[in-house]
Amino acid sequence: MIDGRTQLIAHIGFPTHTFKSPLIYNPYFERAGIPAVVVPMACRADAFGQFLPAVFGLDNIAGALITMPHKISVVDLLDEVTPTVRMAGSCNAVKKSPEGRLLGDMFDGIGFVRGLQRQGFEFSDQSALIIGAGGVGSAIAASLAQTGLAEIHLVDIDTRAAETLANRLRAHVPHLKVHCGRNDPTRHDLIVNASPLGMRPGEPAPTDLSRLPPGAWVAEVVLSASPTPLMLRARELGCPLLVGTDMLFEQIPAYLEFFGLPTTTADHLRAVARLSDTDGVSR
Repeated sequence: MIDGRTQLIAHIGFPTHTFKSPLIYNPYFERAGIPAVVVPMACRADAFGQFLPAVFGLDNIAGALITMPHKISVVDLLDEVTPTVRMAGSCNAVKKSPEGRLLGDMFDGIGFVRGLQRQGFEFSDQSALIIGAGGVGSAIAASLAQTGLAEIHLVDIDTRAAETLANRLRAHVPHLKVHCGRNDPTRHDLIVNASPLGMRPGEPAPTDLSRLPPGAWVAEVVLSASPTPLMLRARELGCPLLVGTDMLFEQIPAYLEFFGLPTTTADHLRAVARLSDTDGVSR
């Protein structure tokens, strides 16, 4: 029930019709009797710079979930960010300190790493190919860089974005080998599609699916409502597969901790969520 004691979590992005997080958070809050609610707020890019400070002028704001197209631009509006945000160059969670400072963190990568850990992936001395150096790909790269991986290979149609991300990773994790530009899955233990490639019929796949190694772990983190060619190929080969909902459910407990709200487990969130089997995911 929403009343005068309810704390708001603003879910800011555009467009909002694909947002699924409210269908996970709000049933959990209702079941647990937590006086909080996630509210989608459709804010276009040109209004975001004024809107974010205005939202945090409210006394009953617990925090904000930041999604596209604001994950990168929000960083310049914050007073303090975590090392993960500095490495990723993007942010998806904001809260206000008691002193009135806006603090930012990034949980896409944390959710991704927790999802892999749950399935038993061993990070030490492994090599990852990450396709996509935007907000989600950068967050995944930043979190993977802190796990003990030996190498990360970055690929993006925007080569400058990939190189910029690579330089940030090298600066923060000097022992990590970071390379750009070679989109060949054969040499890697983990292949991650954090790009829109392969989402629609007729579009090119994110990598050469004929060269996908049978022993590799595969992640399709930008999830459509139906299986993508990469997902189908991974299943044919028997590759362990991580999908967008795995990443989403694993990161929400960390979000709740960040906002100072009672947290829970990914399994409990799955049990109470009101997502259908065909729902796509927008974080």
